[in-house]
Amino acid sequence: MTTYTHTAEADIPADTLFAFLADPTNLPRYFPQMTAAEPEGGEQVHVEAEVHGHHVEGEAWVRPDASRRTLEWGAEGPDDYHGELQVEEVAAGRSRLTISLHSVREAKGDEVQRGLEETVAVLTQTAAADDRANDQA
Repeated sequence: MTTYTHTAEADIPADTLFAFLADPTNLPRYFPQMTAAEPEGGEQVHVEAEVHGHHVEGEAWVRPDASRRTLEWGAEGPDDYHGELQVEEVAAGRSRLTISLHSVREAKGDEVQRGLEETVAVLTQTAAADDRANDQA
């Protein structure tokens, strides 16, 4: 099993960032391949994505723990894909996000690590933009 990890800081309160990440309907907003994520009750989420030119649908699970600001997720399949994240408050209005991905699939080069870093950049920007928009509303 291979593990990929990335940590980044963002100008957004920790509770706000965690709430954004814990809502699975936000997945397509920051995960470029994801086209749909629909909660089905409990931990189950129906997901759809475009992966290497193929439409893929499946069932995933998401387990948020708001008291610890942690989230675990995964999906059935041949890659045994799962991960976890933690959001920490660094200072007032500033968060640190640490994400780890685990998969039995070995990626070539830095494809997965680069994708993880790009996704984290997009999701922190999107969550911060939402937070600013809510403050102005």
